[in-house]
Amino acid sequence: MPDLGLEVLFKGKNMARILGGLGVALQISLVSVCISIPLGILLGALMTWKNPVTKAILRLYLEIIRIMPQMVLLFLVYFGTTRAFGWDLSGEASAIIVFTLWGTAEMSDLVRGALISIPVHQYESSAALGLTKAQTYLYIIIPQTIRRLIPLSINLITRMIKTTSLILMIGVVEVLKVAQQIIEANRMASPNAAFGVYLTVLVLYFIACWPISMLAKYLEKRWR
Repeated sequence: MPDLGLEVLFKGKNMARILGGLGVALQISLVSVCISIPLGILLGALMTWKNPVTKAILRLYLEIIRIMPQMVLLFLVYFGTTRAFGWDLSGEASAIIVFTLWGTAEMSDLVRGALISIPVHQYESSAALGLTKAQTYLYIIIPQTIRRLIPLSINLITRMIKTTSLILMIGVVEVLKVAQQIIEANRMASPNAAFGVYLTVLVLYFIACWPISMLAKYLEKRWR
């Protein structure tokens, strides 16, 4: 039977350390999502305005965040801004800033798409019924938009959880960083530890993301 290196997980507190690292990744994801969703909804609504200056500024922000890799953003915020402006910014705070910027951009585009997908005749019918613009959005547009947004925003959460694996590059001790530390500490005693440890990390990411993904698919199928 091949040596999978799983025994290192049961040495000392290695498994507890890996779970703690996963908790750090999930915490950063949760905080970023909680900030980026309301900001994304606001910016997405602004992107539907007919003001060309507002649309141009928001479109530029969206394209910059989309085109630039998250790794570059992490380095820019953590290494670049701390030296340029002289402030003390932790790796966790830098990660939250970057993922909030990214999540806000992605969420705003989802909101914009959901709003413009509402047929024009619904606005016209509301006006014909004597509803004000505020009542139209409150009772007709927003409920439909929310139903279209929830599955998409849940998928955004899973993407954010997976992308937190990049934050080890700025020194945040999350699950992959802990895995590397365990492998390095047992390099001589368990040369095959990398397979077992990284396999465990894969399984933990799957356990964290799979229920969220299934919920998104269920809601999308139910509300289709």
